[in-house]
Amino acid sequence: MDRDSVGWKGYWIAAPTPFTEIGALDESALRSVLRLYYDQGVNGVLVNGTTGEWFSQTEAERRRVAEIAIEELGGKIPVVIGCTTFTPSQTIALGLHAREIGADGLLSTPPPYAAPTPREIIAFFTAISDSVDLPIMVYNWARGVAVEITWETAIELAKIRRVVAIKDSTVNRIQAFKTLEKVGDRVRIFGGFIDRLGLSVLRELGGDGNIDGGGLGARFAVAFYEAFWRGDITAAQHAASRYMALMTRLIRPDWSGIFGSPQAQIKICMNMLSQHGGHVRPPLLPIDDPGQLEMLRQILDEAGLFIDETRPASAAGLVDDRILPRVI
Repeated sequence: MDRDSVGWKGYWIAAPTPFTEIGALDESALRSVLRLYYDQGVNGVLVNGTTGEWFSQTEAERRRVAEIAIEELGGKIPVVIGCTTFTPSQTIALGLHAREIGADGLLSTPPPYAAPTPREIIAFFTAISDSVDLPIMVYNWARGVAVEITWETAIELAKIRRVVAIKDSTVNRIQAFKTLEKVGDRVRIFGGFIDRLGLSVLRELGGDGNIDGGGLGARFAVAFYEAFWRGDITAAQHAASRYMALMTRLIRPDWSGIFGSPQAQIKICMNMLSQHGGHVRPPLLPIDDPGQLEMLRQILDEAGLFIDETRPASAAGLVDDRILPRVI
């Protein structure tokens, strides 16, 4: 397998996992959220990732979330299942389940907390590749794992049989561009391309897409990639500006949230937009300060997100009466 084994590209959403106020998995809300993402024209969905709060779910819940995602979106757009755990055997077990239910691929970070060496990272993904017949997306998430997948390590990971993509959520953009330069011809790279610098990189070095937690900026992100693919760079720049104007008011450069945890921010904003984001689970806490809630509502309003969120933006970043063509 290599990058040509899959058609993964464009704007993907890392879906939140809605919980009820008492902490139960809200299956109805999850189905509603997944249908919303499809209606918004996104090109793929990841479940049970960081935004999906995999760390506070039981194994049975993680399997159920994966099953619901396939029931709702399987065969429509790519669905990748987050299988991050602390050991190869646990990740393999979740990966085999993902394979059994018809997922398009699996994603994992290196094992959290263990701070594995490059040699150990390579051995971890090799073990998964040897055991699970699914395309693998490697997740570089130093904020949550405590180790960075460097471009040197990425070169070795790209040699592993079933590794076809990297979700490169690093804060070090020079490092990210080096990884793209070194392995972008062998694996698909999902990174931070929806801004003017990212657009320039897409045009010069390549790159495949973004995977964005929660999808609050989906209108603008979908429009960005649609414009880029048809060669309308002016429209892509405008969509990127709208996207960044929203996201920089919610997320710091180190990927932390400005008003609370990113998951709590995403869910409260989704709820304000009637998108069934649900509640977070401990150890995360909800955002309930009245002043912060009013500021979040104002940010959403100024971004124009209270206007028919189920439709993608036009290439100019404005609401349009048509659904943009889906390019998978």
